[in-house]
Amino acid sequence: MSPHPATVVTGIGVSPGRVVAPVALLPDPVAEPPSGRRLPPGTDYAAEASRIAVASARVQAELEAAADRATGDAAGVLRATAAIATDPTLVADATQRVIDDRLVPERAVWEAADAVAAQFEALGGHLADLARDIADVRDRLVADLTGRPAPGLPARDEPYVLVATDLAPALVATLDPTTVRAVVTSEGGPTSHTAILARSRGIPGVVAARGIDVLVGEGDVVLVDGSAGTVTVAPDDDQVAAALALAGQVRTFDGLGRTADGHRVELLANVGDPADAAPAAAAGAEGVGLFRTEFAFLDRAEAPTLDEQVAAYRQVLAAFPGRKVVVRTLDAGADKPMPFLAGDPETNPALGVRGLRTVARHPGVLEDQLAAIAQAAKAESAQVWVMAPMVSTVDEAEQFVAACARHGLATSGVMVEVPSAALLAGPILAHATFASIGTNDLTQYAMAADRMLGAVAHLSDAWQPAVLQLVAATCAGGAAQGRPVGVCGEAAAVPALAVVLVGLGVSSLSMTPRALPDVAAVLASTTVDECRRLAQLALTSPTAEDARAVVRRGLPVLDELGL
Repeated sequence: MSPHPATVVTGIGVSPGRVVAPVALLPDPVAEPPSGRRLPPGTDYAAEASRIAVASARVQAELEAAADRATGDAAGVLRATAAIATDPTLVADATQRVIDDRLVPERAVWEAADAVAAQFEALGGHLADLARDIADVRDRLVADLTGRPAPGLPARDEPYVLVATDLAPALVATLDPTTVRAVVTSEGGPTSHTAILARSRGIPGVVAARGIDVLVGEGDVVLVDGSAGTVTVAPDDDQVAAALALAGQVRTFDGLGRTADGHRVELLANVGDPADAAPAAAAGAEGVGLFRTEFAFLDRAEAPTLDEQVAAYRQVLAAFPGRKVVVRTLDAGADKPMPFLAGDPETNPALGVRGLRTVARHPGVLEDQLAAIAQAAKAESAQVWVMAPMVSTVDEAEQFVAACARHGLATSGVMVEVPSAALLAGPILAHATFASIGTNDLTQYAMAADRMLGAVAHLSDAWQPAVLQLVAATCAGGAAQGRPVGVCGEAAAVPALAVVLVGLGVSSLSMTPRALPDVAAVLASTTVDECRRLAQLALTSPTAEDARAVVRRGLPVLDELGL
């Protein structure tokens, strides 16, 4: 239906920018094949069943081809989805349903995929989010088996705002920013795959905009403000003109992060794949604040060799000669299961064996990785820092630092992702030489809110005063030991929140390279004393919404820059 003028829907802004464009609704999903639909007697059931493996191979090939055209997080998401398409459990289950129950292949796939998705949803935590990926693969397989087009984007001649209930990560990974000007979903959270991918691709986005998918219709003009988290339906002429003027601005980063009065703040890049390193350096990043090494381990039956790791790590280090590169050791478990590290099934993997806990059970994996990092560091001139994920105790920090020292890695630190690490920051940093706060997980654990679950998206917000208190506690612990504290979670890419983090004592911010110019511009317009004043206002706010609002009111530069 057509909305009334000036209707404003509020959600959660996950990728900055203001865009005015007509709405295009995501096409209807693949229809569920009729329940109980069976093959007629006399059918060659084996031949029909074999069509499932053929379809899975085709879907995998299509997704792999898309991954080859993509880079960074987008490529990783597409390859992960491609792996699901040929998952032997899914294919075998669907095949057996054709043989035993005489189901038509598309119905067999639907039921088998739903069974797998239900298992992941029951496990909860990060694994529950994989249910969305499985549903996407299910739809692609059913479309292939029935000769229909695969789930895809609307076909439009003009740029548009994509509106949907939710979006499969594999679909977001293929978005063309010149065509899809913004994305808006009625579900999802601020650290969902949709949010992270939209930000990394520079596409303004708002999630958890309740009811937007039924409020607007095809062609309705909307103004999306990815910073404020609002969608204005039928904006007036002045709003449209202002948005278009801001859209014409182009900002760059000169490679030196600082406040208006010269207080230095390192602005670094998050890197998830060696191919991301050179573009990050070209964007002006002062170094790398988070080099995720999981890329070398995912989708493998066994760990990569020492030589394979050295070659991959050198590619990143070579892009930043003489500059800091923070390498995070393997963060396996939860949403990144790896067959060669598989343990007993867990009811709640997010609270189970993940990160440093995983390699503690497989010490050879950590020792090999540290040896590879050390070899790569000797071969290149980058300043190599190493940190461990999911550190919870002082003992864990001490043991990790000792392991790094055995390999000649002197600058060893910890990720602060759980409240215990924030509260013990002082004692932990008596051993570790630095800390880096992962705000995505810290928020999840502090607020007991699954970061991928739209129903608790209002809690999964780094603006929560409780989360900011934990950031402040970490910085205080670092200051007591004379150790630097950085932030490498998604919060670092939010300009207003970056100001608060600096005010709390954070010395470096690591983010998607696309966010560097915006964050740099806001910091350069704000003194460090103003950062501290706004940080205190956020800390003493009763809610995340109040904290965000009071800081934005204190930063008029945000409106000037369209942020």
